[in-house]
Amino acid sequence: MKLLQHMKALMATVALIMSLTYNLNASSHREAPLIANDPLADNTDLYAFRSPDNPNMITIIANYIPAELPHGGPNYYSFGENIRYEIHIDNDVSIPGDEIIYRFTFQKENEDPTTFFNIRLGAQNLKTTYTMERSIDGGVSFEVLLSNGIVPPPNIGPRSIESGVGLGATGYESLISEAITMSSSGERVYCGPSDDPFYVDLGGIFDLGNAPRQNGPSRDGLAEYNVHSIAIQIPIATLLKDGASSQAANILDGDYVIGIWASASRLSVRTLSNSGAAPMDSGDWIQVSRLGMPLTNEVVIPIGMKDYWNSITPYDELGDTALDGFFYNPELVLYMDDDLFGSAVPAFTPLRIQRNSLQRFDFGNGQDGLYGLKGLPAVAGTALDDAIFGTLLLPGPGMPRSVDLWPIFHTGVPNFPPYQLATGKAGNPLAEGKPFINNFLPNGGDMLRLNMATPVTDRDDPNFSNLGIIQAAVLGLTDPAYNSTTALEFIPNMDGFPNGRRLEDDVTRIELQVVAGVTLAAIGLWYDDYTAGDANPLTQDLLDVLTYSTGVETNDKAFKNEFPYLAAPWSGTETGM
Repeated sequence: MKLLQHMKALMATVALIMSLTYNLNASSHREAPLIANDPLADNTDLYAFRSPDNPNMITIIANYIPAELPHGGPNYYSFGENIRYEIHIDNDVSIPGDEIIYRFTFQKENEDPTTFFNIRLGAQNLKTTYTMERSIDGGVSFEVLLSNGIVPPPNIGPRSIESGVGLGATGYESLISEAITMSSSGERVYCGPSDDPFYVDLGGIFDLGNAPRQNGPSRDGLAEYNVHSIAIQIPIATLLKDGASSQAANILDGDYVIGIWASASRLSVRTLSNSGAAPMDSGDWIQVSRLGMPLTNEVVIPIGMKDYWNSITPYDELGDTALDGFFYNPELVLYMDDDLFGSAVPAFTPLRIQRNSLQRFDFGNGQDGLYGLKGLPAVAGTALDDAIFGTLLLPGPGMPRSVDLWPIFHTGVPNFPPYQLATGKAGNPLAEGKPFINNFLPNGGDMLRLNMATPVTDRDDPNFSNLGIIQAAVLGLTDPAYNSTTALEFIPNMDGFPNGRRLEDDVTRIELQVVAGVTLAAIGLWYDDYTAGDANPLTQDLLDVLTYSTGVETNDKAFKNEFPYLAAPWSGTETGM
């Protein structure tokens, strides 16, 4: 009896530890301590964009499993069983939480347990299929839209994929094509391996900000690695909030704004066996991983808070002020300020935050930014007026980035003064200017926010740029085709990050430029070497920020022109590994 009681107590303790562990997990390219030990449930990146070849559709891509070696046999990477992979969509600011959730669960079958090969004689080990469900009531109920969906096997090599002793396929691209499925409600779906579309010099960035590298050539740290992708192409009509018009009022229609985030959840208790049997999972479902905006948990949230960040939802985050300070006073600014530690990170020398913009406003960490204007007639009728959006954007002194960095990550940006280009403002950054973004959805914390009414920039357009909204702002300020009027008109790349996120967008460079104050400059809060009233605000400091590069500016493989747009996964036998 005592032995039985002891075993029960031990199991209860194990269950508690497992529950606490899962509650603390975090995500994305091994960016938080605990989820690094659970790669199958680890979000790496999230993308959302209007489909370039079918503008009536929105493509959402959620990637999982960081840094997959293509030659990682004999047990290759795959989606995990007993994991709920979910894509969450918020389309109505008047309703708390998600409106639409897509849920994916995966099953595996060992077709030939007599071999150590992953593929042999037409059999796969382990063959993976999936079920896709959708909730349109915030997760209260789910409907199965697709079952037994095909997941292509890993791209092991030509003998495994193409030869008669393998699968006998005509090539790996044929497996991708066969796996693309139309659901019963009109979504086009692909679940399977792909080349990791994120490009960044991981080695340089995490070597204390050495990007671009000062001691040698920069290198894409994710080149020739794969991920597992869940890609969905969804009709815009499906994603619109109830009551929204089927035709957008204009290219920045606020009714067409959606917020997107992805997650993974596991059951809270795992019981291991000493007989070699598979672990048994039970208990409640616990979110162990989430992702919205790129690089949030990676370079904004400090190590001590990364696991906590990933345990909560974006809706919890908006009401939890514990994390806000990292956006109001981001660590990275310390290395973009010569009065602090700017000299310690020479790679960031071109990036310098405004400390004396218009000889009045200081956006250095701990300074007041625009808070000194609070309550003055100058902000009346602007987004900084408490009567418009409350205290969201000017919450208090000593929070200089509450007006730019915080809303970009937490609410989106409204088409409302002062968040319009400096074109037409006649030197007053608080005046009305040229509209260039509206993805305002102040209903949660960290999400990708996309205005589905914004037209697509053709990838063959000579003005297409992987700098997204940054390049749209440059064109709106400098190109005579756009800067001669304050009228609302489409500027190429208005559909780029952070208005959603296209596969091509260089988000590392964009976010570093944003931290360095380029958004403030775009609305007329110019850099310190500009004297208020001068005719030309295109100063050396601004040019330095705009021309800054991390040294890695493109993906290692070209993206496709049609769904799922991702490049095929690297093969385990390709050269250059």
